[in-house]
Amino acid sequence: MSQLVGPVLRMGDEVDQIIAAIEDDNPDQEIEVVDRGAYVRVRGAGRVTLTLDTLRRYLGPDFEIRSMETMMSSFVGRVITTSDSITWEDITARSKAAAEGAPA
Repeated sequence: MSQLVGPVLRMGDEVDQIIAAIEDDNPDQEIEVVDRGAYVRVRGAGRVTLTLDTLRRYLGPDFEIRSMETMMSSFVGRVITTSDSITWEDITARSKAAAEGAPA
């Protein structure tokens, strides 16, 4: 079973739009949202990706991926950020795959 991964977002005006964007970018999996008042945990199994194109549909054409850093108070999993996406992935799944493919 894959580890649940994803961002922990500070409560703010854009939280609902970010959650909607995450759900749009991950249509084949259940995204769990846990509202803790001051923050929201957004989680999916194994790998959750959020693209700049989807964020811009919700938050406007000037939004940049780097802006996500100030909105996240934390995250679960390994985070991989590029100029056009941010991905949270299960650290153990990647380690297991590397170990299985590594030469003896």
